[in-house]
This record gives sequence, structure tokens and C-alpha cells, in this order.
Amino acid sequence: MRVAVTGTPGTGKTTATELLESRLADSDDATDDELTPDLEVIHLNRVLEDEELYTEVDADRESKVADLEALSEWLEGRDDIVIESHLAHHFDVDRVAVLRCRPDTLEDRLLERGETDAKAAENAESEALDVILSEAVEEHGLESVYEIETTEREPAGVADELVAVVTDEREPSAGEVDYMGYLT
Repeated sequence: MRVAVTGTPGTGKTTATELLESRLADSDDATDDELTPDLEVIHLNRVLEDEELYTEVDADRESKVADLEALSEWLEGRDDIVIESHLAHHFDVDRVAVLRCRPDTLEDRLLERGETDAKAAENAESEALDVILSEAVEEHGLESVYEIETTEREPAGVADELVAVVTDEREPSAGEVDYMGYLT
């Protein structure tokens, strides 16, 4: 099984998947097989950085431009994985969990972690426009996308939702979260 955990930067992907990773490690020692202990969490942005799988540095956005083809090749042959990144939905996966956060909260989170005003605003607008959700649905279909609202949810609760996606205890959902009012 291959699961993508994606969403606009600041929605809580890394924090939630680190908790998921911890639970997977803990389940490896337990007799209760609620989770598949063989599931590996791959933090794709770390891979991009460590393996230098980018084509250029965008000075205006202060970010690296991912080489999606090289990342796809790097992922080739890896199964039983959870891929965490705002790019994760661009790869061959069975399920896509799209983390969502109210744009004003998202913007605050990004500013708190040192992003520029312009980058934080751009990401908040992208979240309001459902950019990543739309891309995930277009690429994988409604039957494979699981939208998870994170604004008022503690990271452990988001990790619980990811466990439900991984263990097939949650129905696919997309289009339930609406932030269009943010744009008016």
C-alpha cells in the first residue's frame, strides 16, 4: 500500500506523520496489529534536500523547484509507504490524505515559522482555492481522496485520522471543507 499525506504548507503534515511514524514503531513491538508496522513514512521534502532532487532554486519564493521525475524514480520499487509532502499527491499512490487548515490560521502558522508575508499569503490563497485538493482529486479520483480538517484538531487527532485512512476505517471524502469565504 502507498499513501500520500499532502496539503498546503502549514496544514500539519510533518507533525501528524511524525506521530504516525511513532505509532507505527510502537505497533512493531505490540501484539495488537492495529497498524501495519511495515509501513515506512517518507518525508519527501527531506529526500528532495538530502538527495538534491531539485532542478533550481526559486529566489523569489525562497524555495527549491522539485524534480518530480527524479523523485518518482527515487520512490520506484518502494511499497508499504506513507509519502509526506505538499507534493505527495503527484506520485503513484493508493490513497491520498489531504490535510486542510483555515487560511487565516494557516497564514499565521507560516508567519510564526518564519515565512515571508508574501509566501504566507500565497499559501493561504492556495488553500482557500482548494489547489492541492483539486490536484489530488484530478490525479487520483474522488474514491481515493480523504480530506482531513486540521484547524481546530490537535496533532494527535490528525494522526488518528491518518491511522483511520491507513487501516481503511474511514470513507473517502473530498469537497467537504470550504474556505472560499476567505477570498471575499
